[in-house]
Amino acid sequence: MSVHQSSNIKRITTHVLQEMKTRGEKISMLTAYDFSMAGILDAAGLDIILVGDSASNVMAGHETTLPITLDQMIYHASSVVRAVKRALVVVDIPFGSYQGNSSEALRSAIRIMKESGAHAVKVEGGAEIKESVVRILSAGVPVMGHLGLTPQSIYKFGTYTVRAKEDDEAAKLIADAKVLEECGCFAITLEKIPAQLAKKVAETVSIPVIGIGAGPYVDGQVLVVHDMLGITQEFKPRFLRQYADLRNIMTEAVEGYIKDVKSKDFPNDKESY
Repeated sequence: MSVHQSSNIKRITTHVLQEMKTRGEKISMLTAYDFSMAGILDAAGLDIILVGDSASNVMAGHETTLPITLDQMIYHASSVVRAVKRALVVVDIPFGSYQGNSSEALRSAIRIMKESGAHAVKVEGGAEIKESVVRILSAGVPVMGHLGLTPQSIYKFGTYTVRAKEDDEAAKLIADAKVLEECGCFAITLEKIPAQLAKKVAETVSIPVIGIGAGPYVDGQVLVVHDMLGITQEFKPRFLRQYADLRNIMTEAVEGYIKDVKSKDFPNDKESY
């Protein structure tokens, strides 16, 4: 019997993810922002679905992740949750909704959990957001950390290049990972850092470490689904493996539809009432 049939579905939880790290089973994670895509990913057997603030880029067309609001993230998360039967759904708390103070962070996390039905939230940063992480966790909300390249801080760094190549920044990243683990985070995402540093982090902390552009030695991998499926083709970083070319497939399909409408081939008699 398929593991994806409703009678035999095992929900992925933070505890399951910890067990996967312990036995060396890699964790798969992709982004999703709507009901239809989330249903496909969940049925395929994905472990974690991230409702990423990358929706600001791929869904809304913004240059950065900064403009997306808490209300918009809750809308996307609600759409995803309604489709998911197995995967753990993690939601990014957007820029400006947790950095100010821990009370605001807690309010944002609770709104996401109550209004979307998601299973966990994700925040960017280390020691500087420790108070917010602890406050969120105190309410029983699972938290995933995010270190390395942190897109919400893009104007601070001024570039999307690889982070933590210098010794001092690498040391801070390791220290921040330990802080997040000590706070109680269930996992950490590492973005665009040297593979050997990511390996050291994954060996240093006991919680799962998910990489994006962080090499093969971490506990799992995440990509933006629109990039992985070739729907967006302008963004082609070194770490991206494109598993399909849906942009061209979709373009050909639309062109075929236009052609058939213009030539009066669609609809035909069998397609009419």
